Order: sequence, then structure tokens, then C-alpha cells
Amino acid sequence: MALIFSASSDSKSFVHSSRILAPILHWLFPHLSGEAVNVLVTIARKFAHLTEYAVLALLLWRALRQPVKADPRPWSWHDARLAIGLVMLYAASDEFHQHFVPSRDASVRDVMIDTTGGLLALLLLWAIGWCRKHW
Repeated sequence: MALIFSASSDSKSFVHSSRILAPILHWLFPHLSGEAVNVLVTIARKFAHLTEYAVLALLLWRALRQPVKADPRPWSWHDARLAIGLVMLYAASDEFHQHFVPSRDASVRDVMIDTTGGLLALLLLWAIGWCRKHW
């Protein structure tokens, strides 16, 4: 959560991150227009949102479940819902924080992207456990 909070600072805003990603994209793909580069930077940033909140959801699920080695308990949708709820609350609080950062914008869409990342991670975890007949 501290890493996510620090990523909400001014130094990690679109303006600053595009200064790093845009030259790399122009070097890799010299024929891309400036608009296309901005779209790719935006996609990379949204994918980062999805990924960091997926990791957060997995960590929260693990903390809520408190598993032990060779845990015989079945999958608990209650724990998964609680983890997703916490992810959504933290994502909303992160966007609220960004509202007060001059170079950042608060976005409900980002809360939905963050929550989707958490949901996808837990669904993937459930699917892996189901395929391995763990639960």
C-alpha cells in the first residue's frame, strides 16, 4: 500500500512517466506519431494500475486467510469478496489522494481498473487452485 501511495505522487504522474516511456517508444518505433505514443503510455500506465492492485488483492487474500502449509480448507468466497472490497476501498482512497496532487486527476475509471485487477488476480488464483484440485 505504501508503494501504491508513493506512486500517486507528482513524480509518478503522466507528465513525468511519459518523459521516460515516450523516448523509449520513439526509439523502438520511430514511425509512431506523438498521439500513438501517448496512447501507448496511457495503456502502460493502466496496465501498471491493474498489476499493482492484482498483487495487493493477492496479499490481502493471503493475510485474511492466514494459510498454513498444506492448508486443507476449501476456497472461501467470503475471503475473496472481503479482499476485493478492501482493494476497492484502497483504490478509492488513492484516487481521493490524487485529487489533491496538482499534476494528477482523480478518476472513478481508475478505481474500476484497480478493482478489476484485484478481481482478475483472485479469479486466476481460484482457477489455478481448482485445476490443481486444491479446492
